[in-house]
Amino acid sequence: MTEHPHNPIFVDLWVNGAQRRVTVEACATLLDVLRDVLRLTGTKKGCDMGACGACTVLVDGRRINACLALAVMQEGKAIQTIEGLSANGELHPVQRAFVAHDALQCGYCTPGQIMSVLGLIIEGRATSEADIQEFMSGNLCRCGAYPNIVAAIADAAGH
Repeated sequence: MTEHPHNPIFVDLWVNGAQRRVTVEACATLLDVLRDVLRLTGTKKGCDMGACGACTVLVDGRRINACLALAVMQEGKAIQTIEGLSANGELHPVQRAFVAHDALQCGYCTPGQIMSVLGLIIEGRATSEADIQEFMSGNLCRCGAYPNIVAAIADAAGH
């Protein structure tokens, strides 16, 4: 990280397996850098207060609300967004489970839901329907597709 005279800072971010050097303001959130600087708009801006989960991404395999994380604090960490999931045109198994269980309606929350599911599986917390509901409670769906989302998660987790 190198400071610039007008407060912008040069930061090397590892996003979806690629190093990206960006110039950001010290107060820029990871969400704003992903969307506005790197043009990775799959991560959605919902409440901008950490309450809805639409901006969920993985940082070093852990789910975070990108709207609450400063971009400069993510230097050297592995950031994974929804754009980094599919490989060679094939959907990730969690994405396939969401399609198979019709776990989306308007789709606005879906990227954050899917990224949170990945974190949930990595954490080993997708062990029962009750655990899935509890540990996904930070990801809101205004369309109310919760039963299908839970079914998709259970499927993706192998239950």
